[in-house]
Amino acid sequence: MFQSKKDLVYVILAGIFITNAVVAELIGGKLIYVGPYLMSIGILPWPVVFLTTDLINEYFGKDGVRKLSLITACLISYCFVLLFFALKIPAVKGDGLVTDAQFHAVFGQSMWIIVGSITAFMVSQLIDVTIFHFFKQKTGNKMIWLRSTGSTVISQLFDSFIVLGIAFWMTGKISTPDYIASAFTGYFVKLTIAIVLTPLIYLGHSMIEKYIHSK
Repeated sequence: MFQSKKDLVYVILAGIFITNAVVAELIGGKLIYVGPYLMSIGILPWPVVFLTTDLINEYFGKDGVRKLSLITACLISYCFVLLFFALKIPAVKGDGLVTDAQFHAVFGQSMWIIVGSITAFMVSQLIDVTIFHFFKQKTGNKMIWLRSTGSTVISQLFDSFIVLGIAFWMTGKISTPDYIASAFTGYFVKLTIAIVLTPLIYLGHSMIEKYIHSK
């Protein structure tokens, strides 16, 4: 079925990548408090997306990441289309059933989150892959943590401001001060999670190396 072990590795990483990206879109309409600041709960899966991005970068290069990013953006757009029609079709009325208002309250906001996320996703992925390969050219196969964390530090800053700006600030859901505070809060949460997950980069790298070179 797969021509090589690397093909299977790519499919597994792509599956993790796409699943987390789509889930982030669907749950992103829920805002939570981190201390006194607002944050979209959809932020939580994104460090996993960027972790898999770094592993794909490591083994499949810029083209591997760009192709997967384009596929993911198309699949997120597909979710957008399905949600659009799902919101337009009237719900069956009855006790205990989900009403149109309830459904719209949950998934209506996701429409704007998807628009913002696709924009932020493509911009941040382009930045991430460029910075990742810049550090890799400088360090070779050493200092995996530097290119992984370094690319995330910058790309996630853009991602946090773009997605919140389109999904919540432009739609009038949050004020400008809350937008700035929430964007920085989300950014630092994602950055913290990414740093905590750094050992998984080394674990994933080790597992992939052993699998690819095993007989």
